[in-house]
Amino acid sequence: MKAGFLGVGHYAPEKVLTNKDLEKMVDTSDEWIRTRTGIEERRIAADDMDTSDLAFRAAQEALKDADLEAEDLDMILVATVTPDTPFPSVSAMLQHRLGANKVAAMDLSAACAGFMYGVITAKQFIETNAYKNVLVVGVEKLSKITDWSDRNTCVLFGDGAGAAVIGPVSEDKGILSFELGSDGTGGPHLYQTREDLLFMNGREVFKFAVRQMPESSVNVVKKIGLSEQDVDYLVPHQANIRIMEAARERLGIPEEKMSTQIKRYGNTSSASIPIALSEDVKAGKIKDNDLVVLVGFGGGLTWGAVALRWGK
Repeated sequence: MKAGFLGVGHYAPEKVLTNKDLEKMVDTSDEWIRTRTGIEERRIAADDMDTSDLAFRAAQEALKDADLEAEDLDMILVATVTPDTPFPSVSAMLQHRLGANKVAAMDLSAACAGFMYGVITAKQFIETNAYKNVLVVGVEKLSKITDWSDRNTCVLFGDGAGAAVIGPVSEDKGILSFELGSDGTGGPHLYQTREDLLFMNGREVFKFAVRQMPESSVNVVKKIGLSEQDVDYLVPHQANIRIMEAARERLGIPEEKMSTQIKRYGNTSSASIPIALSEDVKAGKIKDNDLVVLVGFGGGLTWGAVALRWGK
């Protein structure tokens, strides 16, 4: 049994924080942010909206897109580093709110690579016939751990959620290959401080990402005996346009074949890939039978990538 995407969905809070707004908060400029990151605006959740609220809305949309009900789910996986509380898990909260019977539910913590870890975990349960339909959600309320006085990091992050229902698809479709990895020596470059604020050594993370994202993208394509030229669409973690461009150029694909939702949402960590994927599927940029590469990296340091044939 092959595992693939049955439906996708996303949700972003209503409040928009633009680069112009940030100019009034810290010593920065719209031009500086755009040229160095590709970000124009990001979404910020209201104080009374937490991570599980964002996840619920994205999950509802993904289930609708898959033409499934919550009762059809066998498992819920939520990738997040900003849960409502340390426990219970966001996935358990989501199971209850969706009314998804008493299915298995757990959270995954792999930072910005979290959604990739979730998708690949779901693949194992489905292809071993343990479960049929697995809901995978990448969700973050990064605004609650952002240091709004740090001009180097506060311009990067936003809140949001993306979701996908992973389930059985026909033999020629679905996830064809994957890669997962971690390098704990890079942990000090990106972490949450004891003051519960996000810290990032931007230079070191950039150096890691511009190497790892292209490498992982190429690796998953080679694993299925194809070349970079066979890739129809690339959905990279929306962290920084320069990192994304490095992956695109390494694959040798044109600009229009890479997702660039970063300008609207900023870096939403584990939510960035599913948000971008959902946006692009709904816009018709990803079509049936396209060879799609999803690739992400994050704190840990962690990374993950999949090559998949789109469709059911």
